[in-house]
Amino acid sequence: MREFFKYFLASLLAILISAIILGIIFFGVIGAAISSIGKETTTTLNSSPILSIDLGEHFNEIGHEEFSTIFSNQPKPMGLLELLNAIKKAKTDNNIKGIYIKSNLNSNGLSSLQEIRAALEDFKSSGKFIISYSDMIPQLSYYLSSVADSVFVNPLGSVELKGLASNITFYKGLLDKLEVKPEIFYAGQFKSATEPFRMNKMSDPNRKQLAQLQEDVWNELVTKMAASRGLDTAQINDIARNLKVKTAHDALQYKLIDGIKYKDEVETILKEKSGQAASDKELDMMNIRDYAKDLSGNSSKDKIAVLVGEGQILDGDGTGSLFEITSNKFIKEIRKVRDNDEIKAVVIRINSPGGSALASEVILRELDLLRKKKPYVVSMGDVAASGGYYIACHADSIFAMPNTITGSIGVFAMMFNPQGLMSNKLGISFDTEKNMPYADFMNMTRPITDYEKGIMQEMIDTMYLTFRTRVADGRKRSVEYIDSVGQGRVWTGVDALSNGLVDAIGGIDRAVQSAATIAGLKDYAITVYPRAVNQMEDLFKNMQGLDKDKVNLESVFKNQFTEEYKYYQMMKAFQTNRSGVWMYWPYTWEMN
Repeated sequence: MREFFKYFLASLLAILISAIILGIIFFGVIGAAISSIGKETTTTLNSSPILSIDLGEHFNEIGHEEFSTIFSNQPKPMGLLELLNAIKKAKTDNNIKGIYIKSNLNSNGLSSLQEIRAALEDFKSSGKFIISYSDMIPQLSYYLSSVADSVFVNPLGSVELKGLASNITFYKGLLDKLEVKPEIFYAGQFKSATEPFRMNKMSDPNRKQLAQLQEDVWNELVTKMAASRGLDTAQINDIARNLKVKTAHDALQYKLIDGIKYKDEVETILKEKSGQAASDKELDMMNIRDYAKDLSGNSSKDKIAVLVGEGQILDGDGTGSLFEITSNKFIKEIRKVRDNDEIKAVVIRINSPGGSALASEVILRELDLLRKKKPYVVSMGDVAASGGYYIACHADSIFAMPNTITGSIGVFAMMFNPQGLMSNKLGISFDTEKNMPYADFMNMTRPITDYEKGIMQEMIDTMYLTFRTRVADGRKRSVEYIDSVGQGRVWTGVDALSNGLVDAIGGIDRAVQSAATIAGLKDYAITVYPRAVNQMEDLFKNMQGLDKDKVNLESVFKNQFTEEYKYYQMMKAFQTNRSGVWMYWPYTWEMN
C-alpha cells in the first residue's frame, strides 16, 4: 500500500508540475516578447558614473538564474563573488565616480555583509564617494550602510538599532499531542540540532553558546558602526539598550545618519557628486549587476580555481535544489580542477551548515586526493559548521570572516515512532512477520528496543570519534583537544581563530592570495567552479529522460512560502541521507 501511494502521488505530482511548466513557458515567452517591445537598451559598461547596490537582493556565492527571473523583468541574481570583483574593479575604473547603496531589508548573511563592507571600505580609499539611502534602514543593513560617506533616510523613516535575539521553535509539545515519539541520538553536549524535538526550551549549553555568539557578533557590528560614524561603542550600546532611535529625527540627533531627505533630494546630490547636470531628467546610474556582466579577467595561463560549495551536504545527487553540496556532483567538480593542468592551486569556498556524515566523508576523501596533486585552502562564508567544517579541516589553510559560524564538531541521528498517532488517532495498525530478530530495525512501525538504542548510540559515538580524528589530523592537534573545542559547539570566526580551528581572519581575496603564495604564483587568472546554471536548463535536462517527477519548481515555492520553504528543504534533505547520521547546524541566523 505504501508503494502504491508513493507512485500514485509521484505520478499526480508529475502531471501537475508538467501542466504548470507548460503554462509558465507559454505565458513567459509571450510576456517576454511583449515586454521587449519598446524596451530601452540595456546599459553597457562605463556608460554610467554611479553604481547601485540593492541590499534587498540576496547574493548567493555564485549567481544562478531562477524561474522567477527568466521570463520577467526582475533582476537576474548576482553572486557574491561577482559583486566583490565588481567593487574591486570599480575602484580603479576612471568612469565610475561613486556607489549608491539602497539600504533595504537585508536577507544576506553576516559574513557576506562583512566581505561586502570590507570591499566598500577599500573602494572608498580611492577617494570615490558612497552614499546610502532608504525609507527605513533595518539593523543589519545599517551595519553595511554605515560605511558610506553620507547616510540619508526618509522623513518618516528611521534606523533600527536594538541588539540581537535568537528565536528557536520547539515541537516537543506538538509531538506529544500527536503521540509521535522521537528517537534521538547525539554526541556533544552543545549539539543542539535535536533540541526542538526533545525539549520545550533551550538547554543551558545551547543558551550559553548562543549568548557567546551574540556577544561576538554584536561587538563586531558595534565596533564597525561606531568607527564609521565617529562614535564610541558605549554610545551605540546605549542607543540599542534603551531603544532611543524611533524616528528619523532621533537617528539624526544621535548621529547615526547625515540627513533627512526624500529620494529625489538624494538623487540631486548624486547628480552633483557625479558631475551630472541638475537639469537632467533622469539620474544616470546602473545596477552593479549590469556592470559586472562586462568585466573581463586576467588571461594568464596559470589559474587558481575557486570551487564553491553552498548549501546542505547531501548524499548522491541530492534533492535537485540549486544550492546544495551533493557528493556525486561536488566530487565531479573536484576532479575537474584536480585533472586540469592549468589550475595550479584551489580555493574551496564553503558556505554550508553541514548535512550527511557519509557524504561529508566521501567529499573529504576526494579533497585529500586533490591535495596530493595541488595545494588547496578553504575560505569560509556565512557558515561552515558541522559537515561544512568536516570537509574543510584538511586544507593547507582555513580562512574565516569574524562572524563566520563554524565548528559544531558533533553528530546526531533522529527517527520518529508514529505508532501512537497511527493506532490511537487514526486507527491504523501494523503487523510484521520476520525471520531474524532485527530484520525490521529502523522500520519505525514499532517502538525501538533498548538493545537497538544501544546500537544507534554506538554508531553515533563511533562517527563522533571519526569526526574528531579527522579534525585532529588536519589541524595537527590531539583528539582530546579537539574534543574540548568540539562537543557540537559552534564558534564565530574570531573564536575559531583563538582555539585553532581556523588559521586566519579574511575573506575570499585573502584565501586566493594564500593559495597563490603556496603555489608560487605571481601572475594568475581566477576561474570559478561549478559553472553557474539556470533552472530552465535543468528543467529541459530533467524532462529529456524518465525523471519528470524531479522537475524543479522550488523557486516558485521559495518565493511564495519563504518561511515554510526552509522546513520543507530540511525534511526533503533528510530523505536523501543513506546512513541516517548527520553533521548539521540546522539553524539560520536571522536578523533584520
